Amino acid sequence: MAVASHLAKLSSVPLSRPGSFSSSSFSHLPCHKFLHIQSNKASTSTAWSLGINSSRKQRKPMSVRGMASSFGSRLEESVKKTVADNPVVVYSKSWCSYSSEVKSLFRKLGVEPLAIELDELGPQGPQVQKVLERLTGQHTVPNVFIGGNHIGGCTDTVKLYHKGELEPLLSEANAKRKAN
Repeated sequence: MAVASHLAKLSSVPLSRPGSFSSSSFSHLPCHKFLHIQSNKASTSTAWSLGINSSRKQRKPMSVRGMASSFGSRLEESVKKTVADNPVVVYSKSWCSYSSEVKSLFRKLGVEPLAIELDELGPQGPQVQKVLERLTGQHTVPNVFIGGNHIGGCTDTVKLYHKGELEPLLSEANAKRKAN
């Protein structure tokens, strides 16, 4: 079996906290006999050293870094860039009535938000939702951003609309469609 498929299975290993596992945590994997783990307590990353041959004398180590924190950082940067580069962003789920309400409100106001459907992103969807929670403190959808600023969810967005504060925010963010 290819090394990549063994590494893909590493994500299924339950971790109670970084650095709290050992080679025995991987005994269910076919590669457990040649997987060596080195955890750096000063860092959030973990290095996995894979020997290509199962014999200790012939093992040629190949170092692979498990970068959950690096992946999370890249994902966080991606979310920040998306929010900064688009006037209105709605992190949503396609089946969520609150998300639909917010997207409909924006369309009614002549705004086509960038809607990112978390339930359609596959395994990355929950990861993006965790990043959003870390950035905003909000764990629900819709998660609305206007002009690079977090607005909140459906209730917050509708309240801004009723108070007459939503349309000025949209205008300031240049979110309104140009008339043809």
